[in-house]
Amino acid sequence: MSAHELIVGGQRSGKSRRAERLALAWPGRVVVIATALALDAEMRERIAHHRASRPAGFETLEAPLALSAALQQVDDAGTLVLVDCLTLWLVNWLMPMSGAPDAAGWQAERTALLDLLPRLQSKVVLVSNEVGWGVSPLGREVRDYVDELGRLNQDVARCCGQLTLMVAGQAWTRPVEDASDA
Repeated sequence: MSAHELIVGGQRSGKSRRAERLALAWPGRVVVIATALALDAEMRERIAHHRASRPAGFETLEAPLALSAALQQVDDAGTLVLVDCLTLWLVNWLMPMSGAPDAAGWQAERTALLDLLPRLQSKVVLVSNEVGWGVSPLGREVRDYVDELGRLNQDVARCCGQLTLMVAGQAWTRPVEDASDA
């Protein structure tokens, strides 16, 4: 089973903090792959907060779209890669603040990620939001996004050995079950 871990939870549930604690325990190199784009003042503030609170010694690589290429670039058995986060990565593809969504590009990149994860030598800790627990969004585009993120989380989880659900800063971790017969 894979050494990778997927950490999911709601906004401000402690996902990134949990991922960083796991990375601090890693004996080798740690690379954070950040997917956020600083396109407005509020997001610039969030990114600055994440950077400032990130432990010293963590390298950062920004990959708002080309996540697979970034993972390949840093792949090494002695490296732990922390991907923060899949939620914003998907937003960049399907709900960009400027320009049109790139559904074809998204499908190609999604397939590349799912094909690559099992082959990586690095341990990968992926962070993503669990957004489908609330009221169904009114707009079709937002419903499509929520559905796509749910499918992405499920498919990424199948590439991982551990799944952690964060609720109110508390972690529930369990092995990922083989869902091939479900």
